[in-house]
Parts: sequence; structure tokens; C-alpha cells
Amino acid sequence: MNIDEVKTQKFIVKFFPEIMIKGSKAKRQMVDQLFGNLQKLMSRFSSEIKLKKFFDKIEIVTPIEYVIEVRLKLVETPGVELVLEAIQIDNMTTLDDIKVKVNEYMGETIKDKTFVVRAKRTGSHEFKSTNIEQTVGGYMLANNETKGVSLKNAEVTINIELVHNQLNIITDRYKGLSGFPLGTQGDILSLMSGGFDSTVASYLTMKRGIKTHFIFFNLGGIAHEIGVKQVAYYLWNRFGSSHRVTFTSVPFDDVVTEIFRSTHESYMGVTLKRLMLMASEKIANSMGIDALLTGESVAQVSSQTLRNLALIDQATKKLVIRPLATFNKPQIIDIANDIGTRKFAESMPEYCGVISKNPVTHGSYERMEKEAAKFDYSVLEKAVEDAITINVDEIDLDVNQIGQIEVVSDLSSGDYTVIDIRQSEQCIDTPCETIKMPFYKLKTEFKKLPQDKQYLFYCEKGILSQLHAQYLKDAENFTNIKVYRPS
Repeated sequence: MNIDEVKTQKFIVKFFPEIMIKGSKAKRQMVDQLFGNLQKLMSRFSSEIKLKKFFDKIEIVTPIEYVIEVRLKLVETPGVELVLEAIQIDNMTTLDDIKVKVNEYMGETIKDKTFVVRAKRTGSHEFKSTNIEQTVGGYMLANNETKGVSLKNAEVTINIELVHNQLNIITDRYKGLSGFPLGTQGDILSLMSGGFDSTVASYLTMKRGIKTHFIFFNLGGIAHEIGVKQVAYYLWNRFGSSHRVTFTSVPFDDVVTEIFRSTHESYMGVTLKRLMLMASEKIANSMGIDALLTGESVAQVSSQTLRNLALIDQATKKLVIRPLATFNKPQIIDIANDIGTRKFAESMPEYCGVISKNPVTHGSYERMEKEAAKFDYSVLEKAVEDAITINVDEIDLDVNQIGQIEVVSDLSSGDYTVIDIRQSEQCIDTPCETIKMPFYKLKTEFKKLPQDKQYLFYCEKGILSQLHAQYLKDAENFTNIKVYRPS
């Protein structure tokens, strides 16, 4: 096969099985939603990418230069169960045509191996699927050096689909994200701390087709807010960018001060969680959202016993969803590792636990009512009034506005050392001294560098660079960091 002749690549998207067992109306709505989501996502790569919808699949044909980006986005889109990569050949009308073409493209894959041919057929033909398998298999056996055909334990399975006169040769299979298409299950407001639990919980609701908005309670200043915005942007960009969602930041330092003034130390942790739900309910009401999301897991910490969770839930009339309720920490960390949020979470400070001293593990309803009555709720009202909401896709612009990190585009204007903070092994080539330090190592490794130099952080879009430069400036008082953004 001459690879240069291949100008396009075809992908066949198979739906999440739960979509296929829905009633006809619900199934049609979900397929339409997924098709619309993929159209929006693919259009960001190229207007030349074409999509076609069928009752049991969606086909995407893309110019060859976008294959990697398209493949990655398809497997990370909620609602997709399986992604098949295929070579499409039109005008296949006879078994002779089919056997020659399949051998042309797949002959090399069966050299010195056992193989089997599996075929599916749609449309009106003079032959059956078994005829295709036998004809193609026999031809390939006769024209290649193989170890023979094995119907049960073949080393190579050649999958082909004949749809009317169109032949699809399946070259690769990729497991999709599964779940329902985003936008089919309503909206939820996620209480996001940026740690392991809240990021994994948010991922699970996105995967289930729920538009997941974020609310953050700022207890640690700008550096804390920037860190949480960073991971919220990451989750949205990777799994949910077919829809616009929001990020709300609520200043909670005065609320914590009032908790210290009014609440017994053993009830401070539960009280903080209750007040977060109260504030979230107010924000959710303004957005028309019916449910709240937390990353709480039963008995993981003192405020998450069943009794204390019941006390916390009394503070809101909203449905509170806890997808991690029965997960243990290693399971949560494994998911965080799989989806790429572990490195964010490991460097995220945990502020909720700082006010828990001798925490109650089995709170009293009567005592909770008395403690709640002592709190000045005007402080909470003021925090909600001062909340700021932005769209998650605008976080990069927002970080530039709240940060004071200078951006450098011309490397000839100073004596700089460029630090490539991207997670990949690739390192940017510059005329300056350039070193590789992934963003998740900055907190521990940057301070080991000579601090008499000026450093420029670099990433592809400038978002992570701005976030981490601002974080190190605010949290560690470094003043020798700028952002490199090539013009």
C-alpha cells in the first residue's frame, strides 16, 4: 500500500450501549445531541471534516493531517463507546474487487502470523458475509507468507464492513469514554476544591452526560483560585468542551472568620460544608440548576460520616449527588491518574480541614440547630453577592486580568532562561538557555534553580504558564518569573 495515496481517514463511532436500549424518542434525542456535539468539536479542527449520522453509528471522514487530534477528541467525548479507524473504499461491487483491496491494505499485517477475516454486510448483494470472509481469507492465504487461518485464536483479526457498495477496512479500535452525550442529562453545580475527590466527581458527571458547572470557595487567595481554575479548565477542555459552562468564585475568608467567632470547634467542619451548600444553592437558583455535586466519600474524613452528611444536607433543598460515596481513596486516585488530574491535585492545598479541631463524628441534630442559630448569615449573603462568575473557556483571559505576570514575546530583549512546563517530553527550541520542568514539578523543583536569573515559563497556549507563574509569585514570593508567548 502506498501511504501517500491516502488523503483522508475514516472513523466509525459506536454509541454507548445504554443509548441503544432507550425508547425511540430518547434514543433519537441522544444520537442527535452526540452528533451535534461532535460537529461542534470537529469544526474547531477543520471545516473539511465531514460527519454522517446513522441509526447505530456516526461516521467521520477527516483530512489525514487531523487524524491524531480527531482520534483523541473522539475517545474523550461522552456518549462514545467505541471508535473504529477505517479505510473507506467506494464502488466495491464484486467479491473479486473486495479481496484484492483488502489484501492490498492488510497483507503486511498478517505476515508470519495466524489470521481470520470477519465481515459484516449491509444492503442487497448476491453474496453473504460468510462468502466475503471465505473469499478474502482464501485470497490472502494464497498471496501472503502466513502461519495460516485460525478461526478461534488468530493473532490478527481483519474486520471489514460492506455497506451497500462501500467497503470499510477496520485498521484500529479504540475504547471510548462511554456515558451519555453531554447535554442530555441537564446541569449540575460542582463544589470544586481542585483536589482528588472534586475533580474525579466532576469527571464522572460529565461522563454521564451532565453539563458540569463549577463553584469554588476561596479560602487561600489568588494562588488558590488560579490553581482550581487551572484544573477546571483542564477537565472542561478535555471532556466537556462541546458546551459552555461557568466557573463561580465565592470569597469565603470572612465566612471562615465568622465560623471561628460563632461556632464550637467540634462543629466547625460540618458548619463550613453546610454554608458551602447554602451558598451553592443560591448560585444554582440563579442559574436554574436543580442539583449540586460534591466529592465526598463516606467515612473518608470526620465530616463525611453518614450522620454528618445528613446534617450537611439539611442545609439545602437541592439534590446533592455524591458519585464517590462508596469509593475508597486508592480507587479515586487511580481515576485521577487515568484522566490526568492527579498531578494537579497533588499540588493543590487543602483548606477545608484547617478549621477542624476535635471534630464531631456523630453530630447531634439538636446541637447542630443551636450552632447554626449563632452564625451571622449576613456574612454569607455578602460572600454570595461578591461572587464572580465567568465562562470556563474564558479562564485564560481571566487569569491574564487577575495576574500581574509580564508576557515576553521577544527573547532578544533580555538574558532569559526558558522553562518548558508542558507535560510532554517535547521541549521548545529557543536561542536562550532552555530547560524542561513539567508544571507539576514546579512547586518543588523551581526553588532549587539559581534565583539570580530571570525565568520565562512556556506552554502551548500560555494558560498553564500564567497560572503557575502567578501561583509561585503569590504563594512563594518569587519575583523573577515571566511568561514566554512567541508572537
